[in-house]
Amino acid sequence: MTDKILLTGGAGYIGSHTYLALVEAGYEVVILDSFANAHADVPDRLARISGAPVICITGDVRDSALLDRIFSNHRITAVVHFAALKSVAESVQMPLEYLENNLGGLLVLLAAMDRAGCRKLVFSSSATVYGIPDETPTPETAPRRSMNPYGKSKIMSEEVLEELDATNADWAIGILRYFNPAGAHSSALLGENPRDLPNNLMPFVAKVALGELPRIQVFGNDYNTPDGTGVRDYIHVEDLARGHVLSLDALISKGQSHLVNLGTGQGQSVLEIIAAYSDACGRDLPFEIVARRPGDVPIYCARTERAKDILGFSTEKSLADMCRSSWAWAMQGGSN
Repeated sequence: MTDKILLTGGAGYIGSHTYLALVEAGYEVVILDSFANAHADVPDRLARISGAPVICITGDVRDSALLDRIFSNHRITAVVHFAALKSVAESVQMPLEYLENNLGGLLVLLAAMDRAGCRKLVFSSSATVYGIPDETPTPETAPRRSMNPYGKSKIMSEEVLEELDATNADWAIGILRYFNPAGAHSSALLGENPRDLPNNLMPFVAKVALGELPRIQVFGNDYNTPDGTGVRDYIHVEDLARGHVLSLDALISKGQSHLVNLGTGQGQSVLEIIAAYSDACGRDLPFEIVARRPGDVPIYCARTERAKDILGFSTEKSLADMCRSSWAWAMQGGSN
């Protein structure tokens, strides 16, 4: 019998790509999404790409009665949990909302899973939990530090999951900390589509390439890095989606809980991103150097050995792949 997976937040940027990776791997998938941070046409796009109908339930992960109905109506083997608010800047303005949504949503979901006897969970965490790390590339053993309410919500969620895993052998939990997702699906029908001004670098660069924004702001060029600009670990969203499938495989086949980084282990500077995107779109993109942002660190990269050892995970796609797929998506109107 085919395993059926509940994908919370499955219409979002990473969730939707993970849906396709799960379907390709042979899983059946049920999406639950409130569409607070997702676009209404995503299920139709997923159906077009996959060539099959999409089961998508509109609702909030904090609705315990809805979760009970989902678990009653579908024989769910495991859950991949993306549903959360995710803007660092917004979290500073709305700390209670972020803790209530992100931590509260997880607690409601775990209780519903426990009632249904479904105790395998892949959790979407973030490298944000490292704060300003003492070392880079950063290993999973690095201290967790809260720099903002969003990061705090992820730390507290991880602590809840670790306590549950340590005290109840029936649970198998995969915690995935990823760095900087980028790029779009190879079909150019799916990609990152922020509702407001993009917080992430690549969709901002895409809007400059489209002529929707005048120039890219580079926050500081005097860091101790090869070209003076900040360096980050960018991972193609399709590689990231495949990492979630491997995590789920390990939980289902081995009952093996794990906590791993998902990244390339190689950093790319802001200027390298601009140059690569310029190659992808065929013109030099304008940028200006402005003051550093408070709290930014020079280099932020993942140690990747644990993900390879435990999950057999390694990335396959390059920075050029990320930029080309992002530009193809943007040219299809994806960033409008």
